[in-house]
Amino acid sequence: MLFDPGNFSHGFEGITGLAAILITHQHADHADRARLPALVEANPQAALYADPQTAAELGGPWQAVQVGDQLSIGHLTVRGVGGRHAVIHPEIPVVDNISYLIGDDEHAARLMHPGDALFVPGEPVEVLATPAAAPWMKISEAVDYLRAVAPTHAVPIHQAIIDPIARPIFYGRLTEMTDTDFQVLRPESGTDF
Repeated sequence: MLFDPGNFSHGFEGITGLAAILITHQHADHADRARLPALVEANPQAALYADPQTAAELGGPWQAVQVGDQLSIGHLTVRGVGGRHAVIHPEIPVVDNISYLIGDDEHAARLMHPGDALFVPGEPVEVLATPAAAPWMKISEAVDYLRAVAPTHAVPIHQAIIDPIARPIFYGRLTEMTDTDFQVLRPESGTDF
């Protein structure tokens, strides 16, 4: 499964063997329209899912995921939740943003990828891919969101937009002001929880 292959991501065009590609919303840092065709071509077996607005824009085989939809991808269950992007500014239209809750037989919300939503699922989440910083976000919003979801573990998304010198400020606050095990993934590596 691959989430949000956007224009700040690198190397995803060469990935093969994906069971699914999931997009949370239409912004270019989550859906790079110039490079998506190569990814889809390299993974003809992959199921293609996106929020309703992005699915309509991409057309073809992309399936719109609505709030309440439940998908089966291999042995995992993926649920569509949330529905709206966080407010950037009152004068900027709010776009669709489907958050994904991924579960297995042991845990209904083993992983949550909210995209750019601040949706709180109201159930225990093991790992949250959290918007730890974004051009539209204050540190207080990131802290409050992490506290509200209260996952066991969290990893940041949007790392590419934060100057490496500033990352310790953002990530330090999330570590010191929450009880969540917050880990920064190193590029090109995995992390076991």
